[in-house]
Amino acid sequence: MSTAIVQALLEKTKDLSIEETFAFLANEYKDKVVFSTSFGQEDQVITAMIAKAEAPITIFTLDTGRLFQETYDVFHRTQKKYKLLIKVYFPEAKAVEELLEKKGPNSFFESVENRKECCFIRKVVPLKKALAGNKIWITGLRAEQSENRSDLHLFEYDANFDLVKFNPLLKWTLEDVQKYIDDNNVPQNSLHKKGFVSIGCAPCTRAIVEGEDIRAGRWYWEQSHKECGLHGK
Repeated sequence: MSTAIVQALLEKTKDLSIEETFAFLANEYKDKVVFSTSFGQEDQVITAMIAKAEAPITIFTLDTGRLFQETYDVFHRTQKKYKLLIKVYFPEAKAVEELLEKKGPNSFFESVENRKECCFIRKVVPLKKALAGNKIWITGLRAEQSENRSDLHLFEYDANFDLVKFNPLLKWTLEDVQKYIDDNNVPQNSLHKKGFVSIGCAPCTRAIVEGEDIRAGRWYWEQSHKECGLHGK
């Protein structure tokens, strides 16, 4: 059934622009279409497109409790510019309290397992809450962001959350993203101008230097797939 839905969506939207696809999905699935934003460049492009399409799509973000102030700044500017309601999901307070009491505030530096535990508590559990009951999940994933994302599809079934994921910027390059931002005066995180390409929690993100992989600044102290578990990795 999931394969049939994906194929039907591909067929019905093959001649539509991204904005038209947003409008189609919002009409087809009513209030069951959501977009998750972390206010990165790709997410800001999608937010601008949703606003332009005037599509009634729920936009939400995960506040891990350890974000950069610059991320909150662009969150604020985005709400003001587009007059959008952005829902916020926090981790469960008790789980965070127990993690810090048991392992301290910097346990994620000690092992990949500890880091994934922190990501699970602060990101994956709130995401499950945000996605529950929905049918379409719009993301800002791009194929060139990492090797793990090179085999993604425009529409694909996500078995972890039992819904269809739509990756509208899948084939876009970083240059495409930046051009859209510049051409449309889209608010962006000031850290992007300081070498931060992929921005997550403040302790877990650093700027990259020329020649480094786009994801090199995420969990920079470890050798791993550079994923937190939100997208099944």
